[in-house]
Amino acid sequence: MLSILTTVGIIAVLVTETYSFFQMAAVEIAKRDAAEVAQVSAVARSKTTEARSNGKDAPGDLPEEGEAVAKPVVEAAVPQPSMRRAFLEFATGTEWAPQFAEKHFGILPLLCGTLLVAGIASLIGIPIGLASAMYLSEYATPRTRSIVKPILEVLAGIPTVVYGYFALVFITPYLLRPIFSSLLGFEVDVYNAASAGVTVGIMIIPTISSMSEDVLRAVPRGLREAAYGLGSTKFDVSVRVVLPAALSGIFASFLLAVSRAIGETMAVTIAAGQNPQLTLNPFLAIESMTAYIVNVSMGDTPAGSVEYTSIYAVAMTLFLITLATNILSQVVLRRFREVYQ
Repeated sequence: MLSILTTVGIIAVLVTETYSFFQMAAVEIAKRDAAEVAQVSAVARSKTTEARSNGKDAPGDLPEEGEAVAKPVVEAAVPQPSMRRAFLEFATGTEWAPQFAEKHFGILPLLCGTLLVAGIASLIGIPIGLASAMYLSEYATPRTRSIVKPILEVLAGIPTVVYGYFALVFITPYLLRPIFSSLLGFEVDVYNAASAGVTVGIMIIPTISSMSEDVLRAVPRGLREAAYGLGSTKFDVSVRVVLPAALSGIFASFLLAVSRAIGETMAVTIAAGQNPQLTLNPFLAIESMTAYIVNVSMGDTPAGSVEYTSIYAVAMTLFLITLATNILSQVVLRRFREVYQ
């Protein structure tokens, strides 16, 4: 009951602060548009004045008595705050700069950085985690299993700050730059998405390995014995019998691991940088949604400002993404679960 109330309270705070953010963002966007309108009007007036000083008729020049009529038209054209406009820019904008003088609120750079890190982590963690689960379930002796499993559990217990500095002082200078910069000619920044992705990939290996091994070992022994009775090898039994029988649980472990990668905070904050940009280049500095939350929370951001409430808007987006991923994993697990007697 306590956990339910806590979850409801967290969601209520997220919704309230996110609504406040969109209200403030609408005002800031209206101010920005008004400044652009004023700048265009100033340029037009400057050209009109210059044309008059040269004794020429400026295009669209009005008579003196018409100028008083034109002013209310310009004032009526000043943009007004619009929640719809704020939400549209938040969902589709390609620039994220709520802390600058000219504020922009497009979440896509943060979303792109988060998904880029999670994608690289999946490419690293899923194959290694599944291979280790297959080995521990089907090939490893009890003695080997008793040694390897604690090692994986130790990987899961290492603080994420240590992983972040490991990426910063080892993966980038001694792994990425010698291969991709010196040999292949790519420019690799000190802070980059690739090092963060590799680090998070290492972090999700224990999750995938542990959950997948439990699912694989839950497959009835009779299926294995039947396949061996037909002359199958251990590899054939593992890949063609056991793995398909446990596929739903394995896929659910993948989705949960991806959720962990999306929500990872300190390792990505340290390794990936603080440069929100819309790019698919893994060797450039990026900023994820969790990293932005940490960076703004550690600064001198006044409570109640648009910068402060933007934390909750980003957190709400992150919450919805991880919630959708977890729901999808549960749907897959229930839809394709194999039940054996």
